[in-house]
Amino acid sequence: MTETHSATTEQSATVHATPATELWVERTGVRRYTGKSSRGAEVLVGSEDVEGVFTPGELLKIALAACTGMSSDRPLARRLGDDYDATVRVNGAADRENERYPELNEILEVDLSELDPEAAQRLLVVVERAIDAVCTVGRTLKAGTTVNLTIDTE
Repeated sequence: MTETHSATTEQSATVHATPATELWVERTGVRRYTGKSSRGAEVLVGSEDVEGVFTPGELLKIALAACTGMSSDRPLARRLGDDYDATVRVNGAADRENERYPELNEILEVDLSELDPEAAQRLLVVVERAIDAVCTVGRTLKAGTTVNLTIDTE
């Protein structure tokens, strides 16, 4: 017999979307999991004291940084060429009393020295608008989301 228990945390209006890719984690050891996708990707997840893994909080931050990078990619490539270099750094300390990240900070590092100051400023405005418009992770974090948990037992 299977029992199902559900819990919902609601922070904003409910919007239902079906992900195109199935995602899951499998327990591989004590406080160790492997995140997997139906596209064949894998990521190692665990606690801070385990070498070679990301913590869930680190993955949250990396998802934000990657989304920022990908959202800025087209406007930067159009102006700088497809071979431009960029790094997005992200940090933010956890509030362990409340088990959340009250603030995340990103720094997009990109060389605009070949542009005149006015062109560089215009590009930065376009990049910021692109990130604000299409970075799904950043938009979700800023707006909050509803999290639904179902526990299936056997």
